[in-house]
Amino acid sequence: MDERIVQWIESKYVRLSQELSERSRRCWAAVEAVSLGRGGISAVSAATGLAHSTIRRGIQELNSGETPPPARQRRSGAGRKKVVVVNPDIMAALERLVEPKSRGDPQSPLRWTCKSTRRLAKELAAQGHPVGPTSVRNLLKQAGYSLQANRKTREGISHPDRDAQFRFINRRIKALQKSGQPTISVDTKKKETLGNLKNAGQTWCPTGQPTEVDTHDFPDPKKGKAVPYGVYDLRHNEAWVSVGVSSDTAEFAVESIRCWWKRLGCRRYPQGTRLLITADSGGSNSSRNRLWKVELQRFSNKTGLEIEVCHFPPGTSKWNKIEHRLFCHVTRNWQGQPLESFEIVVNLIGSTTTETGLKVYAELDPSTYEKGRKISDEEFAEVNLKPSRFHGEWNYVIRPKQ
Repeated sequence: MDERIVQWIESKYVRLSQELSERSRRCWAAVEAVSLGRGGISAVSAATGLAHSTIRRGIQELNSGETPPPARQRRSGAGRKKVVVVNPDIMAALERLVEPKSRGDPQSPLRWTCKSTRRLAKELAAQGHPVGPTSVRNLLKQAGYSLQANRKTREGISHPDRDAQFRFINRRIKALQKSGQPTISVDTKKKETLGNLKNAGQTWCPTGQPTEVDTHDFPDPKKGKAVPYGVYDLRHNEAWVSVGVSSDTAEFAVESIRCWWKRLGCRRYPQGTRLLITADSGGSNSSRNRLWKVELQRFSNKTGLEIEVCHFPPGTSKWNKIEHRLFCHVTRNWQGQPLESFEIVVNLIGSTTTETGLKVYAELDPSTYEKGRKISDEEFAEVNLKPSRFHGEWNYVIRPKQ
């Protein structure tokens, strides 16, 4: 066939193809091929890229006079049948493999493996349901499944007075802030192993030149671990973080609060007479920790402040303001940065800021704090503690001794 004819057909097809449906293109190509006579199918195929079989099918449709409904491009029943039509039992078999309740069945073939679409397809084929990974993915979507990560929402057994304690804490914070008294949130951040180790997250580096860190995250006993204890001022949106080098004890926790008061608190609240501390119910500032209360008594005696403490109910540590007002921003600030030394940890914490004006002050605490220190009944009896009428084990005031 003349090359000029092929080019002429191609130019027409380029102009029309975007406006034609699948069937219209097939029928148009059939008309052109028939009009050209012998060799027309090859010429149209070369000009349009349509397969010979497609053009022949268009010629057959024109000769038969069959016209599909306007809304269809193929005759009724044409095309590959859906998997669920060919194999009605495949959906039930797939749901048995991915059903969450089946996780407790030790005989399940996928109990201890990653349930990828490829593995699911292989297992279905072994059960007599041949199917490909793509079809498995489509079936899962039709059944209402999607890829999802774990979500931290379960807080364990909820105390019946949980919400009442939250309201109590909120009332006490508002009352003390209204009278110009300091209110703080305290907690210990996760211990950080020092060294040239991988740190989660990403940071900007020249392309192809990521920061190289050790292959294995084995702790180096010579470098130790950093123990950040934070004190967050609920009124002024600023925080103090003491970075410890030894153990997370109640003595270290109260020393961090003492440092905050000495460096920041006494300047922000020169007329302060009572300090409200909101803290978790566990850890170094636990509501049942005797050493915590003994050290608070010493702090109270030295500063003359009345120390009011309100603990969050068990299992609700994520509600503590310091978690999402300070610690999350510290983690974001040092993402992708190997924490090789205490100096780096202190500098990264101290340089943490937010668009809402958060200011963070950090300092290394080189002191060593003894773990497992016991408080006798006689020592504890010296604490001038007054429990609240509402859950005195969570809410109490420690007054300075004259």
